Amino acid sequence: QVRLEEFGGGLVQAGESLRLSCAASQNIFTYEVMWHRQAPGEQRELVAGIARDGTVNYPDSILGRFFISKHLDTNTITLQMNNLKSEDSGRYYCGMIVHGNQYWGQGTQVTVSS
Repeated sequence: QVRLEEFGGGLVQAGESLRLSCAASQNIFTYEVMWHRQAPGEQRELVAGIARDGTVNYPDSILGRFFISKHLDTNTITLQMNNLKSEDSGRYYCGMIVHGNQYWGQGTQVTVSS
């Protein structure tokens, strides 16, 4: 069982930055990791991901504003979010795939006021 816990959500103004962290209960070195978000009434969507081969993936709406990183010394996955917009508001979930099983944290709320 893999446990993931997100930190760092909050209320910010449009144009500001926020850094989310996700602490994993095991090493993250060779595993695919990702951040998703879900706004009220909307489907959960990919925000950023790192594949097993290290390839980083962002949707076009995020490209150039958000940056995902793996920190192997602390088994932490971070999401640096810059130039936040009101449409970035939602609950952000950290995920990890281990041996074909998908694990998620409980999420952290991000609210961007315009």
